[in-house]
Amino acid sequence: MAAFKTLDDLPDDLTGKRVLVRVDFNVPMQDGAISDDTRLRAAVPTIAELSDKRAIVLLLSHFGRPKGQVRPDMSLALLVRPLSELTGRPVRFIEDCQGPEAERAITTMTAGSIGMLENTRFHLGEETNDPELARGMAALGDYYVDDAFSAAHRAHASTEGVAHLLPSFAGRAMEAELTALEKVLGNPERPVAAVVGGAKVSTKLAVLGHLVSKVDHLVIGGGMANTVLAARGVAVGKSLCEHDLVGEVEAIFAKAEAANCTIHLPYDVVVAKEFAANPPSLRTVNVHEVAPDEMILDIGPAAVEALSDVLKTCRTLVWNGPLGAFETPPFDAATVALAKTAAALTEGGSLVSVAGGGDTVAALNMAGVVPEFTFVSTAGGAFLEWMEGKTLPGVAALQR
Repeated sequence: MAAFKTLDDLPDDLTGKRVLVRVDFNVPMQDGAISDDTRLRAAVPTIAELSDKRAIVLLLSHFGRPKGQVRPDMSLALLVRPLSELTGRPVRFIEDCQGPEAERAITTMTAGSIGMLENTRFHLGEETNDPELARGMAALGDYYVDDAFSAAHRAHASTEGVAHLLPSFAGRAMEAELTALEKVLGNPERPVAAVVGGAKVSTKLAVLGHLVSKVDHLVIGGGMANTVLAARGVAVGKSLCEHDLVGEVEAIFAKAEAANCTIHLPYDVVVAKEFAANPPSLRTVNVHEVAPDEMILDIGPAAVEALSDVLKTCRTLVWNGPLGAFETPPFDAATVALAKTAAALTEGGSLVSVAGGGDTVAALNMAGVVPEFTFVSTAGGAFLEWMEGKTLPGVAALQR
């Protein structure tokens, strides 16, 4: 990964300097209140550090999908009070993210103050990376800081366009993400294992194809494992499965063999005749004993034990996606068990563990192991595209 500037490269005294900070405040709302403030909390260290350096901190973010329309229910004004409470500092709302109204408001701000600019997606040019909009945003600042890895896969005006117009730096959350990602796939300590789960292989073909050339062990779980098993000639009953991907699966196995990467599939599985919590038809069987009217909903305990032994031989782990239908008990058992093994190895100092993606974070929270992992990213699309080996526009724009 190429080098990038961080807040350490900014002057110690930023008194009166206007710093545009791209954050991701696209938070979930329920009944007019934030239901999960993780993304707000993630931005607090960067905001506080810049404010303490006496900068005028100007926050840029999208919120929802207004498609160029000004919608009160998607105004960042809704987030001013929650952010003020989290930072312990006043936060001023500014009614645009570019133009004369925003400029006038900013001229009255004092050193160390914080301003919340209005939703960038109230302008159609945000998502098309309109140069004119990017120039309008850049005109408000002296420096640009990107602290929104979760939006870095989008070449938008506020994530990529502005970065080319001002001296640009990674915020603390972005810096932590990039440092962690470099540890697991950029320049990792070997052996490296990857756990990739989720419902459909079709959504992660590029991920699997990229990973087999990067890791020593590839663990495939979730509904994806059903598709791979079927492609290898195993009958999977009524399981969620994409039967038309035999050719693509065979290509991944051929690439893995050429790269000396071992692909791990479950050899015992948890099945049921219906997808429900603790169904009466629940049983654990050898993977070759799935009945035509059964569906695979988790990997079995013997497979989990074998995978735990694999992790004990590894020095680095990257994880994206659950091993089973973890939202419904008892089909969370394999994910929780393997996550606890990874957490214990990390705490013991033998494993660097990095995980990311919405379902992954939810599963690791369920297992109660998020604090023990080396790093857990809340990014979804950006984390997945990074695992595919794609260049993220928001990251590339920060590189020296």
